[in-house]
Amino acid sequence: MEKVNMKNLGLTDRLIQDSQQYKNLYIGRISSQFTNLYKVITEKGEMTAQISGKFRHSVSDLSEYPAVGDFVMVDRIDNTQGDGIIHQVLTRKSTFARKVAGRKTDTQVVAANIDTLFICMSLNNDFNLRRLERYISVAWDSGAVPVIVLTKSDLCSDLEEKRKEVESIAIGIEIIITSSISEDGFEELKKYLSDGKTVAFIGSSGVGKSTLTNHLLGESIIETSGIRNDDKGRHTTTRRELFMIPNLGVVIDTPGMKELGIIHADLSKSFADIEELAAQCKFNDCTHNKEPKCAVQNAIQEGTLSPERLESFRKLKKETKYDGLNSKRIEKEKLNDMFSGVGDMKNARKFIKEKNKKKIR
Repeated sequence: MEKVNMKNLGLTDRLIQDSQQYKNLYIGRISSQFTNLYKVITEKGEMTAQISGKFRHSVSDLSEYPAVGDFVMVDRIDNTQGDGIIHQVLTRKSTFARKVAGRKTDTQVVAANIDTLFICMSLNNDFNLRRLERYISVAWDSGAVPVIVLTKSDLCSDLEEKRKEVESIAIGIEIIITSSISEDGFEELKKYLSDGKTVAFIGSSGVGKSTLTNHLLGESIIETSGIRNDDKGRHTTTRRELFMIPNLGVVIDTPGMKELGIIHADLSKSFADIEELAAQCKFNDCTHNKEPKCAVQNAIQEGTLSPERLESFRKLKKETKYDGLNSKRIEKEKLNDMFSGVGDMKNARKFIKEKNKKKIR
């Protein structure tokens, strides 16, 4: 069997140096994840592995477990003598993560060590600027470079209008428009591929991520499906998976996300237009509601900023502020926001007193 070029797989000198502290272990990269098993690529090829008992008991958060794209230290390089054992996850250079669905505050790492993150959104019924803002905010925070890929352009009757709408919120991000029918835009994606680099596709179900991945791979490795009667794509990919592209790095395909719960986000980049306007407001603590000489409200009145974008900014700002706090801390933070201009907090105490009375009743 031909030896795997780990440098093409993304192995860097920094990772090699990091690995030297772990004696009698080998470097591998997580290519896919199952319930209790992982697939790991080593210089001998792909093998199955599981985490050690010591590792399992040492982690305190879901995000510390190995994820697709992670470089890990394993006790062997093939399965000739059974499953490998993962003992350590090496330091990540980038992490695209989301809040676990439901009320838990655990962080789920979708993919790690990504250089370019392709945020996919189709130009049919999936088109949603507010959701795209969420993806952009998390993508900038991940440490990877985001690129927006608009798919299924053949189903769009107002392509230029849609492009302008996306350009208004995708500040400093390249936009690539693709069609699986004519293969428009596919070649533009390839310029992000190179030896040792990792690209990943993220987005909702059925937007065409697997079709794009297959094109980069040069063959139909991943099963794809057509669109349903409601103009939405069928969900095909069921798990995150990493694929090697000979001499062109690797690509990660991910399942569609019904929701993107936010743990961390970089709003200063994703909402740079609002941040720039806010710096021009008369008051440093301007809430952009009814204050005089508010540059943000002036922009809305002049039509250069949409009210929906401002509301989206406020919503994401609150999510990133409250996430991870327990119910008491969240209530305290909300009260602080509500009565931030009250010096002696009399109104806050009155509010709490009235609220407690209602609970007793």
